[in-house]
Amino acid sequence: MKRKLIMLTVITLVIALSGGNALAKGKKVLAVDEFKNSTSASWWRTGVGSELSGMLTNELGASGKFKMVERKKIDSVLREQNLGASGRIRKGTAAKIGKLTGAQYLIMGTVSAYEEGSSSTGGGLSFGGISIGGKSSKAYIAVDLRVVDTTTGDVDFMRTIEANAKSGGLSFGFSKGGLGGALGGEKKTPAGKAIRACIIEISEYLECVMVDKGSCIDEYNQKESKRRAKTKSAIDLDD
Repeated sequence: MKRKLIMLTVITLVIALSGGNALAKGKKVLAVDEFKNSTSASWWRTGVGSELSGMLTNELGASGKFKMVERKKIDSVLREQNLGASGRIRKGTAAKIGKLTGAQYLIMGTVSAYEEGSSSTGGGLSFGGISIGGKSSKAYIAVDLRVVDTTTGDVDFMRTIEANAKSGGLSFGFSKGGLGGALGGEKKTPAGKAIRACIIEISEYLECVMVDKGSCIDEYNQKESKRRAKTKSAIDLDD
């Protein structure tokens, strides 16, 4: 009887562990490509695209809902692909993203719009890092997002993600998250806050459409409809 109980316990543990491994294997595997830029944003410089890729990789990985592949591995894959496209590799043996990186999906982002501005809000006072009044600044950023299936090459998800941020009025001199490297100088600026907000919004959107699904998709569809309507209303069309 005792031996049967031991065996039953062992079997139960094996099943539990197998279930846990199956759950871990069930996570979608993502890789984030280096961000591109199609704007004249003053903060965009060498290294920023890589930093944005790293920031999004961290956000997605921290959610616990995805398994992430390092961007450096993507670089090696892209080099192999370029070599294959050169015609110097025998047909049928060229590298494929899905095979080399193990990523099921490649996340691609392009900064497609950026605006910033400032206005006076009257005399300003500053004490101990707290500012009241003075000059108010704001920033707007939009990122065109694409999620590519590395096996088929299909774009499974695409969306324009927007974020706004401002400073001035009552400012406590800190923001959520942090920026370093090439973006270190933007840590407390509206641009830096907008960038961080956009990265978080992208992460939450991907969690919704790729994992959570359900009612959150309706919320994002409504948000997208509002974004389109707002953009359309801002465009002057000739009669």
